[in-house]
Amino acid sequence: MSASSARLYSREHRGSPLSRSQRRAVRNDRSRLGARGLARFEVLGRETDRELIRSLARRLAEDTPEAEALRAVVGRSIADEPPRRGGILAALRRSPRVGADLDLDRPREEGRAVDL
Repeated sequence: MSASSARLYSREHRGSPLSRSQRRAVRNDRSRLGARGLARFEVLGRETDRELIRSLARRLAEDTPEAEALRAVVGRSIADEPPRRGGILAALRRSPRVGADLDLDRPREEGRAVDL
């Protein structure tokens, strides 16, 4: 084992194989992410799910109503609890048409005569 390979080997096992400038770059990047309310982390998963997890993470990092809805759906599916009753009623109450004084009465018709 040469001196240079021994030095690489021992540097990798001391904890951080990154140079001082690389550590500073990582620290600055994490600081910028934190200022935006984001965090960088690592997850374990199947190789076949890599793109799915990446696209899910990208979507969840957005600050949009779609990301909130996705968070709610994923959270409910993982929570192992049955869906709450009244979900449709709550969705209807969030509708922009609430209080619009819509006339929903329909004329009552007897229908047509059918010869059986």
